[in-house]
Amino acid sequence: MHEKLPEAFVLSSEFLRARALGLAVVALESTVITHGLPYPDNLELAKQMEGEVRGQGCVPATIAVVDGKICIGLNTTQLERLASEQGMLKISTRDFSSALAQGKSGGTTVAGSIFAAQQAGIRVFATGGIGGVHRDAPFDVSADLTALSTVPILVVCAGAKAILDLPATLEKLETLGVPVIGFQTREFPGFYSRKSGLMLSTRADTPQAVAEIARSHWDIGLGSAVLLAVPPPEETAMSQEEVEAAIQQAMAELDEKTSGQAVTPFLLSLVSELTHGASLQANLSLLRNNARVAAQVARYFSPAQGKARL
Repeated sequence: MHEKLPEAFVLSSEFLRARALGLAVVALESTVITHGLPYPDNLELAKQMEGEVRGQGCVPATIAVVDGKICIGLNTTQLERLASEQGMLKISTRDFSSALAQGKSGGTTVAGSIFAAQQAGIRVFATGGIGGVHRDAPFDVSADLTALSTVPILVVCAGAKAILDLPATLEKLETLGVPVIGFQTREFPGFYSRKSGLMLSTRADTPQAVAEIARSHWDIGLGSAVLLAVPPPEETAMSQEEVEAAIQQAMAELDEKTSGQAVTPFLLSLVSELTHGASLQANLSLLRNNARVAAQVARYFSPAQGKARL
């Protein structure tokens, strides 16, 4: 963490207290609030994810830009605004400068969130799925991957979003030197499904083992993120075949005018319709689960809580 953060950063009182007491903190992204779900489902999910973190004895820090300030930790009023107000921006690393200069508000992507979290000294971040290489468009690569290659933070996810080219995304992560750990599995999760057919080189079965791998990575001077891939909960996970059929149909219906940051939300929404809400339920479940697992790992980075709490 920088000794003195730029004035653009605003730290919540809860986060400041956690830092003073040496408590474990888990950063959470906010585009799932602003662009992922309709109101009030998005607000309920945000509260549930924070609740999962608190349930493990840790402190959540949802990250967003509010009125031109990068907020590390949000209060109830700010969460309500992000969830209910129209016109919220989708803010990746390239978008911070314009949003701050113009006093705008919006949800931060994985790339934007991990940049802000690392600046504030947070070691663990939880999300649903990372961005990656798009299908049939290998030139369209999410800024998430570049950020993961340069920001030393542990990212807990259910793999990459299933609408992406998962083999190409995994290859790109290898090229960028980002370790991918399977949590209690050797297989890269398929986001909505527990299977992808893509095998990983590293598996960790406990939160302690995950923390030890991440710490070893950074202790020798490597500066990338460490990705922890957590399969979605079995009770809500979909079959790989069912997911792929819906994605293929959604891709066929993709409007040529839909491009850039609008593609992913469009496809995810259409997949939810095609699966009669099953993909949405899987998504909500894995988001809560990832927040819980992230908190379990984060406690190993906390000087005040340590291994005895686990």
